[in-house]
Amino acid sequence: MSIDVKYRTQATATGGRDGTAKSQDGKLAVNLSSPKELGGAGGDGTNPEQLFAAGYAACFIGALKVAGQQLKLKVPADVSVTAQVGIGPRSEGGFGITADLEVALPGLEREDAQKLIDAAHQICPYSNATRGNVDVGLSLA
Repeated sequence: MSIDVKYRTQATATGGRDGTAKSQDGKLAVNLSSPKELGGAGGDGTNPEQLFAAGYAACFIGALKVAGQQLKLKVPADVSVTAQVGIGPRSEGGFGITADLEVALPGLEREDAQKLIDAAHQICPYSNATRGNVDVGLSLA
């Protein structure tokens, strides 16, 4: 597989799940806290799963817009995607993640909305990166 890279970014984490993460340009700088459900103290910081959920949700909206152009369907201005990311032990060992995307496309007929979601799932870089590795559920709100 060949990718014609148009944009590249960089972030550095220190301290693991209870440390910090910062993008190269400084626009993203977060404290990290391990969730109690994973044996951590909780805390005020975010965690990798929240960051992944936010990134996937935002990226999927971008893919919906591209799909809308291709299918000649208008994506509503108030489109939203809620991504729920889960983490836990895998039966094969190690840990794995799951992702469920709930897509709200107010004002669109259900059939058109489903066409957009299906097309976006083929376009979205997060969907392509997770395909075959992460269980991803898609639903229309």
